Amino acid sequence: MRPDTMGRTAIAVLPGLTLCVAVTAAATLVQAAEEHLVHHPYVEALVIAILAGIAIRSVWEPGPRWRIGIAFSAKQLLEVAVMLLGASISLKALVASGPALLSGIVATVVIALIASYAIGRLLGLPARMSILIACGNAICGNSAIAAVAPVIGASGDDVASSIAFTAILGVLVVLGLPLLIPLLGTNPTEYGVLAGLTVYAVPQVLAATVPVSLVSTQVGTLVKLVRVLMLGPVVLGLSLVAPYLRDEPGAPAGARRTLGFFKLVPWFILGFLSLAAARSLGLVPDAALAPLTRTAGILTVIAMAALGLGVDVRVVARVGARVTLAVTASLAVLLLVSIALVRGLGIS
Repeated sequence: MRPDTMGRTAIAVLPGLTLCVAVTAAATLVQAAEEHLVHHPYVEALVIAILAGIAIRSVWEPGPRWRIGIAFSAKQLLEVAVMLLGASISLKALVASGPALLSGIVATVVIALIASYAIGRLLGLPARMSILIACGNAICGNSAIAAVAPVIGASGDDVASSIAFTAILGVLVVLGLPLLIPLLGTNPTEYGVLAGLTVYAVPQVLAATVPVSLVSTQVGTLVKLVRVLMLGPVVLGLSLVAPYLRDEPGAPAGARRTLGFFKLVPWFILGFLSLAAARSLGLVPDAALAPLTRTAGILTVIAMAALGLGVDVRVVARVGARVTLAVTASLAVLLLVSIALVRGLGIS
């Protein structure tokens, strides 16, 4: 791209990008206030940003001057964020977890993915929406939804709906999961595994396990991190089938076609896997992990603010009941499968 063209593009992007950054800054301040008051971000900045974007969009529709930067934030910045997340993944976590538990985590994720997708489709949700709900439920909530969305070409409305309802249930799980300890008679290790398998985000795992015991926190965090490792293979697999989603009813004729490798596998997924491999081989220095992870987190929140600013609340309202039912039923399946795994492994 020529320098003058780059300059014009940067100027065009600036207003919308600045707006998204402003929403992100406000959301981050709200999360900081939460952490100060209750010591845990029960509603993360990512969720706050998308809800704030939706609120702004409900009273003001951004004009053409703003849309270019908003679209850039929602797509390109999100893709960079997904790539950078690969640097925080190390395959050593897989080895440390042990073969039985590792196999159980993989099986749980796969079963939850299939069941959640099937539930969404049975309730009449579009394929993309069903995939978003399935990945959010089975892997890591909002982060999985944000990572999968650009791969399958999901709309801002789909992403906003999936994240909104997944976030609400994620908080309810954190609050309600400890109540299962006396009902199921779980020991600290079993509860840690259960929390790691069912709670959506890593900070929420801490919120659900720290009040119980240190052992629960350590085990829950490890299980959760191994579960997050499934995001890479799942996103890679979805990138291979994403072109066929264009052939849903109503899609343009001839949308299905043979694509080259770099069309099937987006650049940022290759970057994600490359950074994960580099991290596992010790090629990514420890000093670089915190800045890379922090950068990925900030870019993701900016992208979520952009998605919120592009959401038509009326569309979300029309699918709300079905999405709520799909997410709730999917979570119930995940919980039952997780309890069965904990019982079946006989963890002590």
